[in-house]
Amino acid sequence: MSKKPSIPKGTRDFSPQEVAKRDYIIDCIKKHFTIFGFAPIETPSFENLNTLMGKYGEEGDRLIFKILNSGDFISKVDDVTYSSKNSKTLLPKLTEKALRYDLTVPFARYVVMHQNDIQFPFKRYQIQPVWRADRPQKGRFREFYQCDADVVGPSSKWQELELLQLYDRIFSALGFKDLTVRINHRKILSGIAETIGAKHHLVDFTVALDKLDKVGTAGVIKEMESKGISKSAIDKAEPLFALQGASAEKIRILDNFLEDFKEGIEGVVEIADIIDAVSEMDLRCISLELDVTLARGLNYYTGCILEVNPPEGVELGSIGGGGRYDDLTGIFGLNGVSGVGISFGLERIYMVMEELNLFPESIDHSVDVLFANFGEEEAKQAFGICAQLRDLGISADMYPVDAKMQKQMKYANNRNIPYVVLVGANELASDTFVVKNMEGGGQATYKTSALQDFADQIKAAS
Repeated sequence: MSKKPSIPKGTRDFSPQEVAKRDYIIDCIKKHFTIFGFAPIETPSFENLNTLMGKYGEEGDRLIFKILNSGDFISKVDDVTYSSKNSKTLLPKLTEKALRYDLTVPFARYVVMHQNDIQFPFKRYQIQPVWRADRPQKGRFREFYQCDADVVGPSSKWQELELLQLYDRIFSALGFKDLTVRINHRKILSGIAETIGAKHHLVDFTVALDKLDKVGTAGVIKEMESKGISKSAIDKAEPLFALQGASAEKIRILDNFLEDFKEGIEGVVEIADIIDAVSEMDLRCISLELDVTLARGLNYYTGCILEVNPPEGVELGSIGGGGRYDDLTGIFGLNGVSGVGISFGLERIYMVMEELNLFPESIDHSVDVLFANFGEEEAKQAFGICAQLRDLGISADMYPVDAKMQKQMKYANNRNIPYVVLVGANELASDTFVVKNMEGGGQATYKTSALQDFADQIKAAS
């Protein structure tokens, strides 16, 4: 007996119903991206390894899926390198390419390569899969989609405000209510690290702090200590881990805490400016909260950073995030280009919408009309009417064989098809068709010449 096939951990198959729901989310996101002036691009699923490595920090680099070179790659490794078992020296001999880890670094590469063909500020959106060699768990996959909107060029606070408004409009259109967007600033984090005497451990400090909601204060302290951050430094920072109150009060505390460090104060001023501006905006479903523990471990962020929490009561990680990166293109040779962007986590948004029952019921059916099959002559007539209905923009299908009516009706029910059309001997003789309403009950008879009336009824009901 052959072994039952499987798929890699952290990946999934999607049923027609799941694809329809995912498309519903993507279509909503894409619609608003376009309304806000973002244009689509696409980049390859894999990049040169040196394009990706070194952009996400040590932890991020470990999660990049590497692609083995073609051919007999082992034969090209000399004995000394092979026997050393040192991944840093062995890796360049085995692989030159990798699956993309996110969409932001490939976008920066795209901007540099096409800088003479694009107009700045350049607003792009991108909806494509990414891959991470992470440990699979609820809401965390090895293959997943990101839906990104970024703008590069001149730097302005209006860009952050526009992206916050974009979050608000999309999540509101999807049916969300009362979402919290956490905001912080990398300059504030840098100022905290400098204030406590851990300036040279900034990356380790932010990576550990970014895990606060996963491992708790004790776990964060343990990781910081393991990275060489002194206990006295951690003790100075620890009161900030549980900072409570309104954003204005947090800003006052940060002003006092960072008063001797210019960079940290610059971050506080920028955050305060954005929070004040947001308070005057017409937002439908999001509110802004300053969270000094928000770190977002990706190394390329330099300014404001954002994360969208799932609704209260839903146990899941963030459903969106982003921030400003002032010189990401500089690593590819194009200096002085600022960028800021946000991402929507398609997989987690889907999970939350399922849990909260936010999907419209109409998504559950992919076909509006099923033509029953009563035999050769009847099927020929039904097939022709089905084709005409499709030409009128109605999704229609015909059961392929003249099976028992009970079986055909069960098929329609299982597929959530709202209408079943019956063309039997009587209908064939009178050039009519009978429409059975599977949802509301009852049935009606139409002349074949009045097919447009039936199509209009379907469109009005959808």
